[in-house]
Amino acid sequence: MGQKVNPISFRLQVHKNWNSRWFAGKKDFATWLAEDIKIRELIEKRFEARPTIGLIEIERSANLVTVTIHTAKAGVVIGRGGAGVTELKGQIEKIATLPVRINIEEIKRPELSAKLVAENIARQLERRGNFRRAMKMAAQNTMNAGAKGIRIQVAGRLNNAEMARREKLIEGSVPLHTLRADIDFHAARANAPGVGIIGVKVWIYKGERS
Repeated sequence: MGQKVNPISFRLQVHKNWNSRWFAGKKDFATWLAEDIKIRELIEKRFEARPTIGLIEIERSANLVTVTIHTAKAGVVIGRGGAGVTELKGQIEKIATLPVRINIEEIKRPELSAKLVAENIARQLERRGNFRRAMKMAAQNTMNAGAKGIRIQVAGRLNNAEMARREKLIEGSVPLHTLRADIDFHAARANAPGVGIIGVKVWIYKGERS
């Protein structure tokens, strides 16, 4: 049997960190976890039209919830005169039990974010784009941006085929078992019209951490 481990959780405490950072007792744990999930879903849904959100980090202290949004297009999230952030903060405060602070951090190279690459391929598949072309273009852009390697895998009824199948593309090297290797990973899904869901997985190798 294949036993697959998420490359990010595999490297936790080596050089990766949790996306939600807080500690809670039995009384608060379930409530805070549900809040985190709702906050993430709210942010993702708000910007789902075009993939711009690379990572959402949530930190909790005794009297504050800090939400850090890493985005490829900071202007889209902030809005005109900061109106977008103010509105988003108001929506999050309806979910959270504590006051909320929002930080926006721009992703300088979106081609090196596995989430943005996977969602970009998924959006192309939803628009009935050719999967091989989408994979090839994404891999080329990522390698040109300075990645050491990329692995892309799509699975489902590709090109309207009757039978579902899995196709993959590997450029450079992607050492999945090396803990020092800085690997970004994301799994996205494309709701392709007429063929159902097509899964997209992306691994990006950015080099070794000391």
